[in-house]
Order: sequence, then structure tokens, then C-alpha cells
Amino acid sequence: MKVLIVGGGGREHAITWAVAKSPKVDKIYCAPGNAGIAEVAECVPIGPMEFDKLVEFAKTHDIDLTVVGMDDPLVGGIVDVFEAAGLRVFGPRKNAAILEGSKAFSKDLMKKYNIPSAASVTVGSPEEAYAYLKTAKMPIVLKADGLALGKGVLICQNLEEANAGVKELMEDKKFGHSGDHVVIEEFMTGREISVLSFVDGKTIKLMSSAMDHKRAGDGDMGLNTGGMGNFSPSPYYTKEVDDFCKKYIYQATVDAMKAEGRPFTGVIFFGLMLTEDGPKVLEYNARFGDPEAQVVLPRLENDIVDVFEACIDGRLDQLDLKFSDEACLCVVLASDGYPVHYEKGFPIHGLETFRGKTDEFVFHAGTKFNKKGEVVTNGGRVLAVTALAPNLKEARAKAYRAVERISFENCYMRHDIGHAIDEAESEGYPV
Repeated sequence: MKVLIVGGGGREHAITWAVAKSPKVDKIYCAPGNAGIAEVAECVPIGPMEFDKLVEFAKTHDIDLTVVGMDDPLVGGIVDVFEAAGLRVFGPRKNAAILEGSKAFSKDLMKKYNIPSAASVTVGSPEEAYAYLKTAKMPIVLKADGLALGKGVLICQNLEEANAGVKELMEDKKFGHSGDHVVIEEFMTGREISVLSFVDGKTIKLMSSAMDHKRAGDGDMGLNTGGMGNFSPSPYYTKEVDDFCKKYIYQATVDAMKAEGRPFTGVIFFGLMLTEDGPKVLEYNARFGDPEAQVVLPRLENDIVDVFEACIDGRLDQLDLKFSDEACLCVVLASDGYPVHYEKGFPIHGLETFRGKTDEFVFHAGTKFNKKGEVVTNGGRVLAVTALAPNLKEARAKAYRAVERISFENCYMRHDIGHAIDEAESEGYPV
């Protein structure tokens, strides 16, 4: 079996790694891939938005299954293009990927189908936004309607910050047309949890919970990023939380999309906030999270190709999804200055110390080979150093020990990934 994976970040490396474990798979290609993915797949110099070239490649190389990891091509309709060409592909069609592609759409969906979420309004002009903010309760959250590399959410503490945020999103167009409309949302407090799921249009099967660390700096300070580290499972994801979400959020979302004529096949990422009033949806993503995939997929015991095919064929209800009891934690090594300005091209040392290990992994995000054949930095987030262990505390200790074996110039990381583990333990949750 030949598999093509579309994307080139840490999420796609984790997907490729999982696919490579399948005995069904003889050959993996990745477009465009990165230096880490090149160890388990043949990288192809085709961009994720070059749909025609990807289709041509899939046809000429007799690809049996294409897996799309990134949000941009999914929202852009790559699945529709592949299906029209008669190719087998995993991911939501364009009319379903709007669940992530438009926050205004997803907020309207949640309101219509009574799925718990924060109160919000959607505005279509700066003037409308400024007028609304004059009487709004602070702090408040601004969200660019469209895709923004995971950075289009602004938490504003006062009116001055909120007005500046509107200017940044809607007037300065920091994220282009994604800021044409902005969702203004009430600020919710509580524990934030990520839950990924597989969906086949009607049935949903949950993956294990995870907890992300979005802020660039220790103590959850600094700018929002794509994620500086993650761990799975979350001690705060209790049976009570699970029961509530299964009843009011997960299946309700799948049913709502089906009722809207937009059946969803692929991965739905539920960003949840555990508020005093119960769990509420912060956001939806229409694909694996990054770096959630790096801590959830190492715990998946199923052949992931079997899961992809069950979703495509609409028989997910026949599959028993299993995850190991081990805990997993990853620490992101980034380029100093991320998520704003940073330098690239620095050689990375120590990667060879992870080869052959089954409990420590390095998932590459922003890497490439230089002319000398060295692996060098090529992005803001560079690596996700990941460890499996019997419990969360051991996984954290092992991941930070593993980090010490890697070095590159201008390396930056957070030193408190998993701080909620200690807090949860002090509150009586099992860790």
C-alpha cells in the first residue's frame, strides 16, 4: 500500500511516524515533508496548496491513500479535488472543513444546535466592532474569522487593548482576509483541554485528552503561539466531563454538521474550557492538533491506517479505538524570537541519540537539510521532544532529560511544560 501525506510540520511527522508502523504500508510519500519526515518517507517538493500537482503525483505513483494534515488545504477544498479525480483521501470536504475555516460559522452552528460555548457576536467592520466594545464587559476575546496559523485569537484586558486588537485584525489585516469578520466573545475562565476525535460522517470515536501550552513564555506569559508543549492525558478530563461532553458536545456537533448537509469525515479537534458552568467549546479544528498529535498518536494502539479507512468507508462504529495507559509529554524547541522574528539555518546536534528508541521521539516541525546534508533549523517551532512513561510526572522528567541531548544556536523552550500536573496532583486528581 502506498500512502501520501500532505504537509510538512510536526503534526505531519507524527502522522507519518504512525502510518509507518502499519504492516499494510509499503511506501510513504510526504509533500513537502521535512528533514525528520525524510527518515521514514520520501519527501516530494510539492506545496500543500498545489492541488493539481498533488493529484497528478497521486495518480502517476498509484497512491492508495492520501492523508491531509494541514488546515489550509482542507479549508481550500483539497479533499473535493482528490475525490473528483477518483482518489481515496482522508479529511473533511470543503463544506465540512468550514467548521475550522470560519469561526463565525462554528459559533452560529453552536447557537443553533444548543452546543455549550461562550456568548459572542460576529462583526463585519471595524466601526461595528468599536461600537460594540464600548459597552462590552472586559476582559474580552477577539477571534479572526478565518485561519490564522493558530494565532488569530486575542485576549484583551481592557477597552484600549480591544480597540487595538480590532485595528490589528480588521484594519491592518495582520492575517489578511481572515480578519474581514471578527468574532467578539465573552472571556471564559477555567481549565483548557483538547480532545481529538475520528469521525466518519455519523459516528465519532474519541482519542485521548491533552493539554496544550499556547503562550510563548514560562508561567503562560507572552504571545500566543502554535503551541510550546503538550501532554496526554489531562488529569482534569474526568468521567463526569467525558459524560457531559459526549451528551452535549461531541455527537451533537457531528449530528449538527450532518443536519446542515455538511457531513464531517476526518478529525475534529475540540478545544474545551472547563468553566464553573460546565464544559464549553472554545474552538473547533478540522484536523489533528499540533503538538497534540505528537502526544496522542504515540499512545494509539490501533493501526492508524485501519482507522483512516474506517472513517472514509463510514464504518467507524465497527472499530474499537484503543490507547495505552502510558502518559506522553512533549517539549517544543523553538527558534529564539518565535512567534515574531527569528533566524533560521542553524545545524541541530544530538538527533542521532533518539534513533531506535521506543519511548523517546523527536518530531520535526521546522527543519530541512542544508547543502552539506546537515539537519538545520527552518522555522519558528523546530522540534517536539516527546517521551512516554507510566505516568505524567515521569513523562515530564524524561522529556526534559531528553531535551538536554539536543542543541542548536538560538534554541528557546519553555521550562514549565506540564505545570498543571503538579496543580492537579495537589487538588487530588490522579497524575
